Amino acid sequence: MGYGIKLRVWGEYACFTRPEMKVERVSYDVMTPSAARGILEAIHWKPAIRWVIDRIHVVNPIRFENIRRNEVESKASSKKKGIYAAEERQQRASMVLRNVQYIIEAHFEMTERRGEEDTPEKHYNIFLRRVRKGQCFHRPYLGCREFPANFELLEDSAGTFTYENVHPGDVDLGYMLLDQTFHMDMKGDTKEVFPHFFRARMVDSVIEVPALADGR
Repeated sequence: MGYGIKLRVWGEYACFTRPEMKVERVSYDVMTPSAARGILEAIHWKPAIRWVIDRIHVVNPIRFENIRRNEVESKASSKKKGIYAAEERQQRASMVLRNVQYIIEAHFEMTERRGEEDTPEKHYNIFLRRVRKGQCFHRPYLGCREFPANFELLEDSAGTFTYENVHPGDVDLGYMLLDQTFHMDMKGDTKEVFPHFFRARMVDSVIEVPALADGR
């Protein structure tokens, strides 16, 4: 295992969309491991490292709320000159999470793309420095970009962060998206995307995240 960190994240709204819902957005009950990884990568990521989520603590009670949002039908791309929101606007219902807070436990591993100057100590210290200053490559978000995430590092020197066990016992959350692997073609473009799922269980407010079969 590489260098480990604990990051507390929270926000007013979150939506970790279930992939089986094609039209209306419906969130999973809790943050997915892929969404947690995205938050860490927003703070610090380089080709030399790979973030691995170990466990997710659910700090606040799980609460859903129905809202309606305006979305555009198409996606932005380099082939399109722009998106005319007035012409492509669609109003859709969404079932989102309200007032969320999580603790992400994770570590990173070095990849085959590491250079001679890349060391675990270097990237660990870069991450610590950035998160202490509140720096990020882009604003982390809770599933959807319109739901920004606040974050802070939990350090041993600052004492142990404690929270009430709001979900005691063993809770079966069903199948959840674990992560996605991308297969590239010879040009480096994404050829295929393979989703990976796992049976999520929350024991006393903590979800243990398994490793991908390929060892990620």
